[in-house]
Amino acid sequence: MFSKSLKTTLAAALLVSTTTAPAFSDNLGAAIVGGLIGGAILNEASKNKKRTVYTTTNSVTRQQNRDVQSSLNYFGFPAGTPDGVLGSRSRSAISQYQVFMGFPATGRLSPYERDFLVSSYSRAQIGGPQVIKAMQGPQGVRGLLHTWRDEATGSRSAGGYGTGYGGVPVEVSQAIDEIASSTEPSAEQLMQRSGFMQLADLNNDGKNDYILDTSVSGSSFWCGTSHCTVMVFASMPQGYRRIDFQARGVTPASFSCHQSNCSLIEPGSTTMAAAPAPAPVPAPAPQTTAPQTTMAAAPLGGIQPFAMAGDSKPAASLASHCSKVSLLTNSNGGFVTMATLRDPDLALSEQFCLTRTYAIGAGEDMVAKVQGLNSAQVDAQCDAFGPALAPFIAKLEGATAAEVTGEVQKFVLQSNMSLPQLNNTARICLFSGYRRDKMEVALGSALLMVGIGQAPYAELVGHHLSQGFGVTKSASRAQDWYALSVNALEAGAEPVFAPGQPERVGLIKAASAGLNGGAMTMPAGGSASGLPSFSLDN
Repeated sequence: MFSKSLKTTLAAALLVSTTTAPAFSDNLGAAIVGGLIGGAILNEASKNKKRTVYTTTNSVTRQQNRDVQSSLNYFGFPAGTPDGVLGSRSRSAISQYQVFMGFPATGRLSPYERDFLVSSYSRAQIGGPQVIKAMQGPQGVRGLLHTWRDEATGSRSAGGYGTGYGGVPVEVSQAIDEIASSTEPSAEQLMQRSGFMQLADLNNDGKNDYILDTSVSGSSFWCGTSHCTVMVFASMPQGYRRIDFQARGVTPASFSCHQSNCSLIEPGSTTMAAAPAPAPVPAPAPQTTAPQTTMAAAPLGGIQPFAMAGDSKPAASLASHCSKVSLLTNSNGGFVTMATLRDPDLALSEQFCLTRTYAIGAGEDMVAKVQGLNSAQVDAQCDAFGPALAPFIAKLEGATAAEVTGEVQKFVLQSNMSLPQLNNTARICLFSGYRRDKMEVALGSALLMVGIGQAPYAELVGHHLSQGFGVTKSASRAQDWYALSVNALEAGAEPVFAPGQPERVGLIKAASAGLNGGAMTMPAGGSASGLPSFSLDN
């Protein structure tokens, strides 16, 4: 059940005037620093209490430590304020995490333990049905760690494959034993060494793949004069396939994998176990009947368009629309301004494409900070999130902006996700939707942003309605949403699109008023003609 305290917090945030947008961090590693989810309550350390301080060497290490602390706090292992200094409280939280996961309780994270923790935290920020379901379970969000560990190792599959050291797949665990048998460090010590184990989704199937680099073992048995053995474990439905390479200084980017077949793309290295050659593709059977293709009559001197029988009319492409708008903008010498405003539809199209570009750029930066998920996995989660908002998109054609916003706010209160989670999910899915030209995902994400109090995003809904992308075109409905955004911006809300254009709010206000042949209200002192004025005075 959704906790009473969280409902109260969300309700209070939603009752704040929409002219003031809530402040959210762009850093996914610090998106949730409270105990709203999973009972991870941060207790402020007493200023007078002495504590052991482990100093960090540089800003990169400090940021990594902050990511670790934020991740520990989120999953209910209280590490204190994420300040980048791993003191006694952080070490205690690390030990609790290690015990929960079955790792050796050393109080210090191995690279694998750290990567899995931080990537799981970043993955949780995307939200989705799996996260919501975990929140309602007996372990809360902490249960996600076991779920994703089991998914990665395949221990939940029908084959019943188990795990070895600290939850790694049994195939990887056996290889660690094999390496340890010819080296001085033990298997547990090897796993603590930086660079020995790397994990990444090399074949894009949603599971972690594993890389074991024997160069850090210190054993001459596994290394030659210039290269050492590197073992790659690619996930399969029934477990993991091991492929050995001879290389040095590898990273996940050094390998290209398709299903369980991997190759080393780093120049100057060799593969010990090559992937099997693909099976030959049989030649197609000879065609005995003429293809059922209907060509249109030849217009324009014999040039025929390609038209296949039975094809339906494709959905309107915003990306294609913006390409055409860009050509018009360039031919006109720049964007429409207040002084050159003649065609409100062109002016709003330009601003729509501008906001699309901003949304893609902002979302791309956020996705780059999400560890453990590739673009395909982010897109899949956004596609699963889109249907939840489809009912609100359907209401755009018959309800006012205020009515639809109210319905979305009810969804927010019942979603079992915090405001920062919803904010991150919506902004990332806005990027995903516009990048792939999936209007239902983009439009739903824009509605969600408005629902959590970010009224300037109502401009996007207005653009969709005025241009007819993802929803039936309606100038009157578009004006309602434009007004919601403009009123918020005029009241002092922080602009989220093109903040460096001071007259942009006035331009949208005037152009939206001119939809459907309405009168465009020009600001006082504005030039309706837009013609230059020259003075001949000396």
